[in-house]
Amino acid sequence: MKKFKFGLLPRILTAIASGIVCGLFLPLPAARIFATFNSLFSNFLQFLIPLIIIGLVTPAIADIGRGAGKLLLITALIAYADTVFAGLLSYGTSVSIFPGLIRGGGELETISEIENIAPYFTIDIPPMMDVMTSLVFAFMLGLGMAFFGPGTLKRLSDEFKDIVVKTIEVVIVPLLPVYIFGIFLGMTHTGQVFHVLKVFISIIGIIFILHLFLLVFQYCLAGLVTRRNPFRLLRTMLPAYFTALGTSSSAATIPVTLAQTLKNGVSEEIAGFTIPLCATIHLAGSMLKITACSVALMLMQGMPFDFGMFLGFILMLAVIMVAAPGVPGGAIMAALGILSSMLGFGEQELALMIALYIAMDNFGTACNVTGDGAIALVIDHFFRKKSEITSA
Repeated sequence: MKKFKFGLLPRILTAIASGIVCGLFLPLPAARIFATFNSLFSNFLQFLIPLIIIGLVTPAIADIGRGAGKLLLITALIAYADTVFAGLLSYGTSVSIFPGLIRGGGELETISEIENIAPYFTIDIPPMMDVMTSLVFAFMLGLGMAFFGPGTLKRLSDEFKDIVVKTIEVVIVPLLPVYIFGIFLGMTHTGQVFHVLKVFISIIGIIFILHLFLLVFQYCLAGLVTRRNPFRLLRTMLPAYFTALGTSSSAATIPVTLAQTLKNGVSEEIAGFTIPLCATIHLAGSMLKITACSVALMLMQGMPFDFGMFLGFILMLAVIMVAAPGVPGGAIMAALGILSSMLGFGEQELALMIALYIAMDNFGTACNVTGDGAIALVIDHFFRKKSEITSA
């Protein structure tokens, strides 16, 4: 018999529902047990964040940097520009709509800090380095390995990445539902949970509409460049969209994305290069989610922010998310460091970011891979036109 797999999203949703229900009747001593667990887990996660950055970003930068040629450069620039555009679109929409939906003023800060649900004990696990140090170190190592070529350091980097990924898969991901259970248990105790859920639902609805708008925009632009019907091009890519919706994996969807891109008339050479590459570096859907959720949580917390702060955050996030593919919840895991260092997120905000992101993970992945087909169309048009001019 086929073994039934209870995925991460159902576990997160179950944890949220269980936390709300248990928060209504669970006695204080039992609630403090989960507060203690959350304190320990949060400290371990803070310790792990710089290691995640070094372990995932370093080999990703090295692998991309080793590629050569104009095709790689142009594809990477287009993917980066589109990911940044998605972040700016998300920020502009969020600051226009969310203030009318979200009541600010420090509503999250009391979730775990009030005295009656304090942890029994806590253990400090200080990180080995701060986030910005780890980012600079990862970029230095990655670019250095790309310049000097594969060697012992690259093999060590790949092995360290395997250790980090295994830690995420075996420790972080299985314990995330328990952590989120404790967060929503605390919110129920403080009476904030139903307001937070209302905001969650509003955010999810708006981000879904933004995803659809972004896909239409991408294919309208591709249609303008190639002088073809954008909606017909987008319709051809729908099998890739729904495959990603079911698998929640850009890598697992590559065969379908590739097949549908070929059906849109992209040459085999261009499609075979751009689709696997964009599955790694083009994360516009993920950018949409993380930016919108960040704005929403900062509004709820009453945290100050401005466009300059988010512009720097978006530009950096578009780079470090190249470490995301192949890692469970990879984009949000890679983003934790700069959410903390650049936006000032604490334990509660990071936990809610993880919950919100995973709740929409399938839609973000579907947006990512479907957009890959639009980039392939543009790249194919320019390189095919160039080859025609050269041959003439």
